[in-house]
Amino acid sequence: MSSTVRKTRAALATAVGTVTVAAAAVLAAPGADAAAPRHTTERDSAPVFVQSDNPTANTVVAYHRNRDGSLGHGEVYATGGRGGVLDGSVVDHLASQGALGYDRGNGLLYAVNAGSDTVTVFAVQGDRLRRLQIVPSGGDFPVSVATHGNQVYVLNARDGGSVQGYVWDGRQLVLRADRHRGLGLAAGSPEFTHTPAQVGFTPDGSKLVVTTKAGADTIDVFPLTSSGAPAARPVVTSTPGAVPFGFTFDRAGRLQVTEAGPNAVATFTVHRDGTLHQVGDAATGQMATCWVVATGDHLYASNAGSATLSGYRVERHAPLTALGNTPTHDGTVDAAASSDGRNVYVQTGAQGVVDEFRVGRDGSLTRIGSVTVPGAIGGEGIAAG
Repeated sequence: MSSTVRKTRAALATAVGTVTVAAAAVLAAPGADAAAPRHTTERDSAPVFVQSDNPTANTVVAYHRNRDGSLGHGEVYATGGRGGVLDGSVVDHLASQGALGYDRGNGLLYAVNAGSDTVTVFAVQGDRLRRLQIVPSGGDFPVSVATHGNQVYVLNARDGGSVQGYVWDGRQLVLRADRHRGLGLAAGSPEFTHTPAQVGFTPDGSKLVVTTKAGADTIDVFPLTSSGAPAARPVVTSTPGAVPFGFTFDRAGRLQVTEAGPNAVATFTVHRDGTLHQVGDAATGQMATCWVVATGDHLYASNAGSATLSGYRVERHAPLTALGNTPTHDGTVDAAASSDGRNVYVQTGAQGVVDEFRVGRDGSLTRIGSVTVPGAIGGEGIAAG
């Protein structure tokens, strides 16, 4: 291992309860959209999308997923916006989860352009993309996007943090000015540890969840009206010192949150009124535990400072069962699982590599390959079909 990678790991382990960092270099962006994307059939059209977050010109690479789960040919599509870099970040320039939002039902992909304060809407056909729109994010430095039905919400990280709501009307994404809510977070240093990390819907679409990291050490829940409008103020659950970062929901509807402070995965039940009740906490024993993905009855938490994935088995009314750690390339960040549950794909920000894994019946991960995403050092945003 090079001395540069060792220093990056050590830096990541100090600031977010484990992470303090210095600024990172950024690669130049690749070219514009490919002129003639490769044709895919219905049988093999389960793509994987990866965002570069390149500050010069943001791009999304649409990878063909082979039958064995490995990633084949990838086409590069310009978002029409610029990526961004939060102060203090090294391998995770957005310091967020969910920078790409894939709406399979409507065949749409949403990409945040943090450096342009915009969101790009793509139409998805197999592993081909067609850019439809570029819309304002409704705030400063968008980092995460969530969809449910025709409802879309974007999380903006700077200027105290905010969420902005939209509606997909069947032809275009429409910004709803009445669905903007400020988070009121105080500025902190380093910036990437004190900005909010993720926005997401509860499985039934009745609530919107936001994690604030060290900016407030809270998990905020906005109850939504039947039309999708958020409450004026969120229901706030305080988690002192936990630095809540990424989250997902398990099959039982419980909220599974990564905690970068203690390096753990915390399990919460979500009540009808938006209050949370913690029912478990599983330490990873790793450094910079910040992202999490669920597939079937298993969870995989990304540990940026250790270059590992921590696996867990999820059982109803039982604590998480640790399955051990799986090595990745350096700077493990966001991840996505294929819709058939057979594969997990993990972004690693140190070199812009995506690692490909096959998921065993027991939850074990077997590496099957990796790809280097053009211009994606420090990039975040991944989604799988």
